[in-house]
Amino acid sequence: MIWQLKKAYYRTYQCGLGLGMKVSPWLEPEIIDGPDSVKKLPAVIKEKGFERVLVVTDAVLMGLNLLDTLFEALKAVGVKYYVYDQVQPNPTIANIEGALDVYNANNCQAIIAFGGGSPMDCAKVTGARVARPGRSVVKMKGLFKVILPALRMGSLLPPMLFAVPTTAGTGSETTIAAVVSNPETHEKFPVGDFVLRPRYAVLDPMLTLDLPPHITSTTGMDAMTHAVESYIGKFYNNESTRLKAIKAVQLIFENIEKAYNNGQDVEARGQMLRAAYEAGVAFTRGGVGNVHTIGHNLGGMYGIPHGLAMSVILPYVLEWYGKIIHKQLAELADMTGISAAGMDKAQKAEAFIQALRDLNKRIGIPEKFEQIKDEDIPLIAERALSECNPNYPVPKIMKLEDCMAVIKSLQA
Repeated sequence: MIWQLKKAYYRTYQCGLGLGMKVSPWLEPEIIDGPDSVKKLPAVIKEKGFERVLVVTDAVLMGLNLLDTLFEALKAVGVKYYVYDQVQPNPTIANIEGALDVYNANNCQAIIAFGGGSPMDCAKVTGARVARPGRSVVKMKGLFKVILPALRMGSLLPPMLFAVPTTAGTGSETTIAAVVSNPETHEKFPVGDFVLRPRYAVLDPMLTLDLPPHITSTTGMDAMTHAVESYIGKFYNNESTRLKAIKAVQLIFENIEKAYNNGQDVEARGQMLRAAYEAGVAFTRGGVGNVHTIGHNLGGMYGIPHGLAMSVILPYVLEWYGKIIHKQLAELADMTGISAAGMDKAQKAEAFIQALRDLNKRIGIPEKFEQIKDEDIPLIAERALSECNPNYPVPKIMKLEDCMAVIKSLQA
């Protein structure tokens, strides 16, 4: 009886949130795209009246001199920039506070997020801290913990955010979400709010040409996960997000191996950036699910990179959902040419899941994790379900023992 009441509450909450989304401010970022499009960004920043900006990135990208073109273009238009480059692969609360210190010390007016999902997540929550200096990052955990208190208290909204992705996967350049790690508790948690969404997204394939193959593969499959989880979700989707999810899945199947095998393929790199963006738009409204909640908490517990976690976990969770998502997976199989004549829905769904496994194998992604310890599984599962419920519109709600079984199946 208690479990039935819980499920009823979760579904009622999701249904209500889905209705609210129909009148919510879904303003997509303006896109600046094409080869060398990063050079166009400083002029836009200048036109907006900003003279001092914070650039949030990581030490690896700085060491590769990947930001030099941006820095030169900023200088050329007279915009001063101040850099925080200590973002870790799973950005921490300390990273956010460090970036906030740089922003405040230099009286910055806007933020540029340059890199993969980690610098973007750090930049988003840094902006939230600028707007809400009296509210800790932990208190922003969950949905709408930035804008609603701000409206009540008359606080400022976060500074304008310009996003420059250097990987094709997270879709963070268009999402309202960020993920933060707390090293003290080994927990990863989401912060989601409309005011975190970047105002501009720069999709420049030249910035992704030197990505190592394993980063290309895992970030690309991260985008695949966004698209698939969004497509199979309940309540939140609309026709536009479903079409964007389909487009993203098609683009990834068509281009990820090209980009993996030839990192200098500008066309494939550009198509993967577009796929990541489309998937980002899709899941920003359509939501994610148990792949993400389990992956976030494996990342928090063991430091497993987000894209790798998504890549490995996706087929296992889709299998667990079973027949309840056969219709949606069959549709994706049809749209991507995976299905064959004479297949029924179940066979098409199975073919789609197998295609994901086969693709993972071809692009060097393992089938399981060696890090998972039996004694950690209950806590990982508990945290995953705590993140998932009631917010995420999953096709089927997991019990604790279900989640533990899926995590157990991921052990090498």
